[in-house]
Amino acid sequence: MAGNTEPLSPRSRLAVTAGRAAAAVSRAAGRGSGSVIGGKVALRLDPDLLARVAQHLDVVLVSATNGKTTTTRLIAEALRANGGVVSNALGANMPAGITSALAGGAEEQYGVIEVDEKYLSGVARDVTPKAIALLNLSRDQLDRAGETRMLAERWREGLQGQKAVIIANADDPLVVWAASSSPNVVWVAAGQEWKDDAWSCPSCGGVMQRPDDDWFCAECGFRRPTPSWALSGDHVLDPHGSAWPISLQLPGRANKANATTSAAVAAAFGVPPQVALERMGSVTAVAGRYDVVQYAGRDIRLLLAKNPAGWLETFSLIDAPPAPVLLSVNARGADGTDTSWLWDVDYSRLAGHPICVIGDRKLDLAVRLEVAGVDFQVCNDADDAVRRCPPGRIEAIANYTAFQDLRRVVGN
Repeated sequence: MAGNTEPLSPRSRLAVTAGRAAAAVSRAAGRGSGSVIGGKVALRLDPDLLARVAQHLDVVLVSATNGKTTTTRLIAEALRANGGVVSNALGANMPAGITSALAGGAEEQYGVIEVDEKYLSGVARDVTPKAIALLNLSRDQLDRAGETRMLAERWREGLQGQKAVIIANADDPLVVWAASSSPNVVWVAAGQEWKDDAWSCPSCGGVMQRPDDDWFCAECGFRRPTPSWALSGDHVLDPHGSAWPISLQLPGRANKANATTSAAVAAAFGVPPQVALERMGSVTAVAGRYDVVQYAGRDIRLLLAKNPAGWLETFSLIDAPPAPVLLSVNARGADGTDTSWLWDVDYSRLAGHPICVIGDRKLDLAVRLEVAGVDFQVCNDADDAVRRCPPGRIEAIANYTAFQDLRRVVGN
């Protein structure tokens, strides 16, 4: 059950009201949802507001490099079987956006919150979560987030002695090392296709051995824990060995892995796997991701990929050649301004697809594709790219702000 239900103080109520007003002004000015500016205003008036608006909620925190927005949505849908849920569904995952989201959940039972990797420890300290889901860690926005081993160490220190149940991916050595400082961990075999950030042992620096689906360090003995939940084909295996079918409308292996972790989280709150997975099957898109939209007489599927691991998973979703592919990359503040990560993506997997390239950094991407030996066209904008694409559903893959730009253009 949720904890303290004391009413907000006059100062806190004033902060919430001021935050909502700031958010409304931002929306009226066409500057987005206003959740971030609203949260910033509220926290300026009451620096302890995040803890106060979370005090009555059973809070679940979700953090990862990839998949946290989708997993947050799946967990929220599963927990609605037990009660009301407030969530930062639009992905504002730093303290200001989280505060703004939770301030709208005065009557709810659960708070299901996506948290930026850098802020996990601080948010966990403020909101006293009942559960924390840790999915993966990989290189992303290196100019802002830093090296992945440093991020894992920050998690490890922040989770030490954490009373929440930690639901963690047993297949990611960085996540396992980070979560192992906590006394209460539920391990999930969710898989890890991208391995290039986990070839050295996070504990001692030795070379990681990876036979089949296992991993271990031959030098210090750090090794993969035995999972109690697992993704097996199209089923979730629970701790009792029962297999529950996954019937998602969201595509790809990565989303089945997200559903497996979500089922483990839901079970920690008493929602049976069958009920949780059935509810997850109602989710068709997440903040526009995976939507198929009609534009200029064409079907366009919108896919978000922000870093090498995300692009690798996304490539597995697109139709076989000759399905046309539109690629868009920006390097604005929200994306990270360093585009060197493009060289870590195996774009040769797009060979045979007609490719159109747009975005602020289309020339950076063009150089990378040329080196990969992949044919492409550089286009002026989305309209130009859609006109040049041959027949067939267009698979549009974009990083964060490029994805938002594309959504505005296609009218979704």
